[in-house]
Amino acid sequence: MIELVLLAAIGMVLLWTFWSGFSDASNAITTVVATRVLTPMQAVALAAAGNLVGLFLGEAVATTIGKGLIDAKAVSGTLVIIALLAGMVWEYITYKRGIPISETQVLLGTLAGAAIAAQGIDAVNYANALFKVIIPMALAPLIAFIAVLAFTAIALRAIKKLPLATANNFFKRLQILSSLFFSITHGANDGQKSIGVIMALTIFYGIESNGETATLLKIITFAALSLGTLFGGWRIVKTMGFKLAKMKPWQGFCAETSAALVVGGASAFGFPLSTSQAVSGSIMGASAAKGTHAIRATVAREILIGWLLTIPASVLLGFTFYKITAIVLGTI
Repeated sequence: MIELVLLAAIGMVLLWTFWSGFSDASNAITTVVATRVLTPMQAVALAAAGNLVGLFLGEAVATTIGKGLIDAKAVSGTLVIIALLAGMVWEYITYKRGIPISETQVLLGTLAGAAIAAQGIDAVNYANALFKVIIPMALAPLIAFIAVLAFTAIALRAIKKLPLATANNFFKRLQILSSLFFSITHGANDGQKSIGVIMALTIFYGIESNGETATLLKIITFAALSLGTLFGGWRIVKTMGFKLAKMKPWQGFCAETSAALVVGGASAFGFPLSTSQAVSGSIMGASAAKGTHAIRATVAREILIGWLLTIPASVLLGFTFYKITAIVLGTI
């Protein structure tokens, strides 16, 4: 029975990873599609290659998720299944609205809510939650916004004497590299979150993971993330790339590079960051460099509302789903 529950839980994690690719990993290709440098299919292929490289660049984020936030004695297969089902409810609601919310906030919020319902308020390491998740997430879009302003100033200075067509062609080539760079950092952060949940499950069930098993899990996680990116996410790409702001290749390059540096730095320190927030901050920063009128305020406001609601909604859903399941089944 334990084996079935564990396998079902791992299956749910992979399904969640697929959904993350379907709705969130598209952020890795937003700007390169919005600037028409690559077609969506070309961008997806580039993102898949970057994600694969990123999954093998350290395990700091996976360690934070697997060992540093929720009491290991609480992360059972049943709890993970319930938490992810609760998260998918919120994911579906926001996806239908085209709001690019933070997958990390949903994942950690529902896990925390379910853990509190299962073992009480002490099931969560609040210090780590504050300093490794909430504060970095709050600062990420601001840092990306400021960083892209600096990159934009440098870029505009570099191309001010070049003909417009020459400058556009130059940055089109550079944007392919910046898009790959962001995809690598995306894999090093988002892909590691799913691996972290599986790590927590192996700790709960006392299973030792050797090198071959860890590599296999990374490959399976990569496949789920990339397939999700391949099959979906167009609504989010449209919101982030077309409705949020009009972008040129030089803006796309600056936005991607800034977001990649923010996400890559967070990954190195083990901070499970929101790639959608980093991308949003950088896109708005690149557009603000030419004047705030380039940003469509109604869309930016809708995204902000989604962010502010996600953490409390996710915790509440995780808690409620677990309690209802416990009542229905009698015990878990």
